[in-house]
Amino acid sequence: MSALPEIRDLVLRHVGRPTPAGLVVHRADAPTEPMPSQSAPVFALVVQGAKRATLGTRLFAYGAGQFVVASMELPVIAHVSEASPREPYLVLGLTLRPPLIAELLLDMPPRAGGGPAPGIAVSTAGEDLLDAVVRLLRLLDRPDDQRVLWAALEREVVWRLLTGEQGGTVRQVGLGDSNIVQIERAIRWIREHHADLFRVEDAARVAGMSLTSFHRHFRAVTTMTPIQFQKLIRLQEARSRLLASPGDVAAVGFAVGYESASQFSREYRRLFGLPPGQDAARFARVGPAQLTDGVV
Repeated sequence: MSALPEIRDLVLRHVGRPTPAGLVVHRADAPTEPMPSQSAPVFALVVQGAKRATLGTRLFAYGAGQFVVASMELPVIAHVSEASPREPYLVLGLTLRPPLIAELLLDMPPRAGGGPAPGIAVSTAGEDLLDAVVRLLRLLDRPDDQRVLWAALEREVVWRLLTGEQGGTVRQVGLGDSNIVQIERAIRWIREHHADLFRVEDAARVAGMSLTSFHRHFRAVTTMTPIQFQKLIRLQEARSRLLASPGDVAAVGFAVGYESASQFSREYRRLFGLPPGQDAARFARVGPAQLTDGVV
């Protein structure tokens, strides 16, 4: 019998209560607005309701009994798509810790070579994984057991992920000497310099890779070209600025690197569905309760 109903009850009971470091339980009683966010190394299991996240042109939709794993910080646009007061969206998120994953990789057989796995992936949770998750969550009601057993059960959950369908994505979190580290270095550099004149050759040099290799690995991990990625970072930064302080749209576009107000408005509308000024005004009416939490 599936452990999902018990997991749902445990998440409901502990929403709003303190949880161990690295564990988040979250509830939403209504759908939320699509909002820019950053994924992070995380495992998130949906136990009720549904959520959607986009990375570039790739859509990830996941509902009850499904999980998403992310191996690095990537610029997603996410929203709760199914939720109500009677059947709220419920999710648990567990941070994927690189030292733990690196340690577990030592116990795994050597893996045949191949390209990098996607930075975000979605699967249906198997019974072995659900069983490990429910035993982990039961510890929330047993503080004495939690102090002794939490590390072992966290280890089991991560092991199930590593040996499962999306093990390649999880494995990347612990591979400190892989191409993933080089791509992450380039991602951080692009984020820090998103408003500057962009040359892919500069990002490849920061990554320490040849231009051909950089293009191939970057697209495999992020689903985008480096130029598409930089554009997404610019537009997400612009939306964050407009939502925090609506004002001069042209000045915001210039601040994130656009020289043409019309190009900024056109590309913003293509991504978010409305011109920047109208989008900021609409969000002001909706209110901050509609914010979402990345892939979790």
